Amino acid sequence: MASANWYKIDNVAKVFLATVGQRDTRSFRLSCILKEDIDPELLQQAVLSAIEDRPQMQVRIRRGVFWHYLEDTDLMPVVREEDDRICPLLYDPPKTMLHYQVTYFGKRINLDISHVLADGTGAMEFLNIVVLDYLKRKYPGELTDVTVHSGASEGDLSQDSYRQFFGSKNLERKPASKKAYHPSGLKLPYNQLQFFEIHMPTSQIRPRAKELKVSLTSYLGALWMLAIRDEMPPRKSQMPVTISLPVNLRNYYPSKTARNFFNSVSVTHVFGGDITLEELAKEFDATLREQLTEENVKKQMDSFETMEYVAFVRVVPLLIKQLVVRHFTKKSSKKVTFTFSNMGVQKHPEQLCEKIGDYTGFCSTNSMFSTMFGYGDKLTLGVSSAYTNTDIVKNFVRRLSESGIDITVSATEVIK
Repeated sequence: MASANWYKIDNVAKVFLATVGQRDTRSFRLSCILKEDIDPELLQQAVLSAIEDRPQMQVRIRRGVFWHYLEDTDLMPVVREEDDRICPLLYDPPKTMLHYQVTYFGKRINLDISHVLADGTGAMEFLNIVVLDYLKRKYPGELTDVTVHSGASEGDLSQDSYRQFFGSKNLERKPASKKAYHPSGLKLPYNQLQFFEIHMPTSQIRPRAKELKVSLTSYLGALWMLAIRDEMPPRKSQMPVTISLPVNLRNYYPSKTARNFFNSVSVTHVFGGDITLEELAKEFDATLREQLTEENVKKQMDSFETMEYVAFVRVVPLLIKQLVVRHFTKKSSKKVTFTFSNMGVQKHPEQLCEKIGDYTGFCSTNSMFSTMFGYGDKLTLGVSSAYTNTDIVKNFVRRLSESGIDITVSATEVIK
């Protein structure tokens, strides 16, 4: 925190702000599905209570000479029934707006939030604070001893953990990665996205990963690679398929920040010939484990964070900075085929689980992005796609279904 009412923006948020678009709005949605319909008045009360625990949400993005910054705002959130697109545009100057919103539909509570404010971990905790407060109001006296709050101080929650833990100023040039394969076909018109929810029992899918001695992330990551391979035209069959995986850095460093604190690692494979799911999953898992050693994570982040300290970058006006950031972000995105984010398993006390049915979520994208949520015996993937072609999702679902997994899929309608 730089003063009583304004805050510096972390380096990841600077990238998001420079690359906000009508399709890739740089926002994401987290949803909690309860077991009965939502009472909007109680939800409004719960949100107003939750922002007292998380005042970091009550900010506006402002433009400075050299960087954007966050400033406290008196704007209050207004809960409403869902009537907008998933992952809406939540930063649209010069409009005066909060950079998150809470909506509901049927049994579902949605939190749409700009990635400038938080990453998935910070946003999920905020959503759970809202949900618990709502349920306490709905069922007075039943959940008095339940908490989902981390107990972190306001200073810890507002901490820029990138600056705290990284930035040794020892730049190390990494080997250049190649342009990755991108799905074939046209993109959806009017900056649209289409969204798919894929549901399956955890008890059916986890044993398959254990049989191969790989993580569930690696198992499903390999399945996504094969689903992409099945769609690749012959002339592009030698292009790398690269899956980017966001990593929660709180698993490596003692941070309780509610802001962004993640990094991304990549797993790449070139399909030069036949390969089995077992072989690919083991290769995926070995590469991922190597990437996720503390030494490799820190080495990559030191290089990233140091960019802010380069004298030339610091003194260039914001407009020019944004043009530079957009250029390098676009260049970097060409090296990624697909993004796969494991949001982890939501674990609650039994009395709270009795009232919560499931979790799901989506992230905006210019290509394809899948989230993964675990809750009880439910595993849910939320897939966002900018493409008219749905073959990759169909291939993925088909492979799971043919292996005996009970799959349920739902999709949004789009105007074509």
